[in-house]
Amino acid sequence: MLELNGIAVSYGMIEALKGVSLRVEQGEIVALIGANGAGKSTTLMSISGISLLQQGSIVYNGVPIAGRPAHEIVRMGVSQVPEGRRIFSRMTVTENLEMGAFVRNKRETAGEIERCFAMFPALAGRRRQLGGTLSGGEQQMLAIGRALMAKPKLLLLDEPSLGLAPIIVSRIFKIIKEINQQGTTVLLVEQNAKAALRLAHRAYVMETGKIVMQGPAAVLVNEPGIKKAYLGE
Repeated sequence: MLELNGIAVSYGMIEALKGVSLRVEQGEIVALIGANGAGKSTTLMSISGISLLQQGSIVYNGVPIAGRPAHEIVRMGVSQVPEGRRIFSRMTVTENLEMGAFVRNKRETAGEIERCFAMFPALAGRRRQLGGTLSGGEQQMLAIGRALMAKPKLLLLDEPSLGLAPIIVSRIFKIIKEINQQGTTVLLVEQNAKAALRLAHRAYVMETGKIVMQGPAAVLVNEPGIKKAYLGE
């Protein structure tokens, strides 16, 4: 479904990505783990059309997408949940969800909003509440719901557990698994390596803008270097 081939991205003199290659097959959950500043978020932003490539290619369902406008990539079936949620704090819950469906016909979205509330019952009773007044966990649910309103085939998730209590993290990861089981492919960036590797089918490890390790998640979770660097074991 998705293939990155030797992509490089720089911010001024800083090389954020240095020849990153990875693939995501349809139906998978693929985790991208690594320390802060490794280049994980830049990788997602490159796929979404926000960070521009200096070299390499990004192919989605057989179509090159590097250089395409971000809204066109959303229309093709790729949605991103950004790090830090970045909901519209002065809009209501319903208005936030409607913003996620900006590439779709309005008549198609009414039922989708109700399906979203069914997936996230905590939001159903807060549909007229301003997004900025929600708890951190509720805001993360809203950010995921907003991305799903575009009916993506590929969902990019950037640090969905960031700043959340363990019980909320468990709930969020359960939701991600359900989304995948319903047919949406997932590329997950996550610092909580243990939770990510338990959830994912395959995983890549990034260090200073490069992929340094890859393989089945069930294998990597037992790899000594991963245990020492990311799992605290």
